[in-house]
Amino acid sequence: MTTSEGLAQGGGSSRTTKERQRMNELISVIAFGLFAILWVAFGSAIVASQGSLDDAWRWIRELPLAGQIVVGLLTLPVTIGLWVWETSWPLILRLVLVAGIGAWNLYAFFPRFLLGR
Repeated sequence: MTTSEGLAQGGGSSRTTKERQRMNELISVIAFGLFAILWVAFGSAIVASQGSLDDAWRWIRELPLAGQIVVGLLTLPVTIGLWVWETSWPLILRLVLVAGIGAWNLYAFFPRFLLGR
């Protein structure tokens, strides 16, 4: 079997596999970092300036529908947290739900490869 036949049958080189693995690791670290920053900002806004959360929710709601969909999908857990925060539910329930969503989000996006090192 020639090299091109091996590649055509899915027998890629280990270098390509390692490059993909590194890229996946980089993407997972970036995604985790971005969500961690968003949740820290969210928590800081709850403590220091709840009006900024209202402003963020208003900004999202004022976007054109396509913009709302894009922002909502890219930041889905944080957008759900904002929606929960903007409800008229009791404060303790909103705090528990937002903290739970944030914790779940960070757990789900935590780069697992870091645990093995």
